[in-house]
Amino acid sequence: MRAENHYRTEIMNNFFHQKFSIPCYDTDAAQLLKPVSFMNYAQEQANCHASILGFGYDDMVTTKTAWVLSRMHIKFFRHPKWRETVNMKTWHKGPQGLFYIRDFKMTDEKDEAVLAAATTSWLVVNIDTHKLVREAILDEGSVCKDDAVSPACEKICIPAGIGQEYVSSHAVSYSDLDLNGHANNAMYAVWSMDVLESGFALSHPLKELKINFNHEVKAGETVDLYLSRASEAEENKYWVEGRIRGNEASQVSSFIVEMIF
Repeated sequence: MRAENHYRTEIMNNFFHQKFSIPCYDTDAAQLLKPVSFMNYAQEQANCHASILGFGYDDMVTTKTAWVLSRMHIKFFRHPKWRETVNMKTWHKGPQGLFYIRDFKMTDEKDEAVLAAATTSWLVVNIDTHKLVREAILDEGSVCKDDAVSPACEKICIPAGIGQEYVSSHAVSYSDLDLNGHANNAMYAVWSMDVLESGFALSHPLKELKINFNHEVKAGETVDLYLSRASEAEENKYWVEGRIRGNEASQVSSFIVEMIF
């Protein structure tokens, strides 16, 4: 019997809820949810919830502003399997310094076991000038202060004494782009996991991912990828930095990812 990919949405107590089954195209060769798929779910949930609350994409365009994802921290407790039904919810926690914080949580079908949790930090920028917009734009009545992951994702720093090894380069093309014409945030995780040894992630499911988005990447640009490995005491901890190609003096850091397997 073919499993149906049902999809149910509701708003309750400032949470945006969705219930759905994991489709085959969001899983890897082990039939487990890929980290990039969780990031894509989170991105769409954030868009849907913000639109319902009046500060979604279409609302922001009218004021020439846009949400920009700056940091993300995900913890995977168990990767759901293909055709498994999950519950996923999101809520926004209001401003925190320069950032606006939004959290996510994915649980099993009975909503008893937490499968994954994440916190994200967003900035508001002017579309024309790319400058930060600092005015409060949220209805405080829709804020929920519950923590899925705490604290908010911090700045990632590769420990002193750990070298960086150039691994590969990625030319940004059609499949990488989002609706703004930039590399989609989830693609940075794809590039980062792809630089690891073949088959490593299949035998070592990702436990934790942190990412700092430092600079947008556009079609036609090339990102050079540098890998760092932790000491033997933390053998399954890696960092990947993506630098927009230029001469050595002018290379710009596009992102840094920290992964624990």
